[in-house]
Amino acid sequence: MNKLIRDSQQAIHILKNNGERTLKELADELGITTEGARFQLLKLAGEGFVKSESRAIGRGRPQQFWSLTQRGHSLFPDSHTELSIRLITKIKEELGEEALTKLIASNGRDNLRNYRIVITEGDALESKIQKLATLRDQEGYMAHFEKNDDGSYLFIENHCPICAAATLCQGFCSTELNTFQSILGPDVHVKRIDHILSGARRCAYIIENKA
Repeated sequence: MNKLIRDSQQAIHILKNNGERTLKELADELGITTEGARFQLLKLAGEGFVKSESRAIGRGRPQQFWSLTQRGHSLFPDSHTELSIRLITKIKEELGEEALTKLIASNGRDNLRNYRIVITEGDALESKIQKLATLRDQEGYMAHFEKNDDGSYLFIENHCPICAAATLCQGFCSTELNTFQSILGPDVHVKRIDHILSGARRCAYIIENKA
């Protein structure tokens, strides 16, 4: 029974980190048979944590692709959700939108100062990105990066621990993008290409030198 629970948790983490998977792909990553993976997925689907979609790939038979439902995503923590929403709502009601904007900007400056303790101007770009990924991962964003063939970098955050607050006030997302740009330097271009609030399963950024 304990192994069953561990496999279920591992399947959810794989789908969270890697996105949709076929039955065979998930079985391979779990290191179990396809029948074992099917059992796990059907169990999770019955509990409302995963869903499947049949899709034709080329001329072959349609394949089932499995992904997390909204309930599945909600298993990952959204830091102090209810308190954050109440505070944001109260600030808007009592102090106005402008005051909220100033507070978000101030919080962004605090984050930037904290990042600069670890990430220095003299660091190479890849070192900066690695350190930023480590910091963001520690904050609950499930962050990592990949280097592309063209020399640019793909910076990925598979989770947003402040999603509820960001949904209520997207100034948080704008501030985060500005923070990335500032910490990586003026010679670097940062572009968001996936956004959880726009329906993507993750937030992702392309990072490249301007030169």
